[in-house]
Amino acid sequence: MTRVTLLTVAVTILAVGVPRSVVASQAKKSEGSTNQKKKPESASLTGCVDQQEGQYVLVDDHDLKMVVNLDAEGFPIEGLAKHVGQKVIVRGTQNPDNARPVFKVRSIEIVSETCAPQSSGEGKK
Repeated sequence: MTRVTLLTVAVTILAVGVPRSVVASQAKKSEGSTNQKKKPESASLTGCVDQQEGQYVLVDDHDLKMVVNLDAEGFPIEGLAKHVGQKVIVRGTQNPDNARPVFKVRSIEIVSETCAPQSSGEGKK
């Protein structure tokens, strides 16, 4: 009987110990992969949609300089065409690692139907 009890205790200890080490090993692997590849954070940008060099871009509404390339996520890229010339708020994620930053647009909110450079306030009394 004593051998059976010892054998049962040994098997129980091994059975309980193995999953813990597997879980710890998997946790370390997942920590390493998150450190290597960060998920882009959600963000929103305001500006005017324009088309330059065959790509849709967001330009600053003050001086109309290009801010970021736009890429549609979850809808066809052609969906951006109807917003060219409009002031919008785009929501999505930004990838700054490219030579020219790319903003993956998930949604668009129209601020104004037209987009023109804003006055800087100089010359006003």
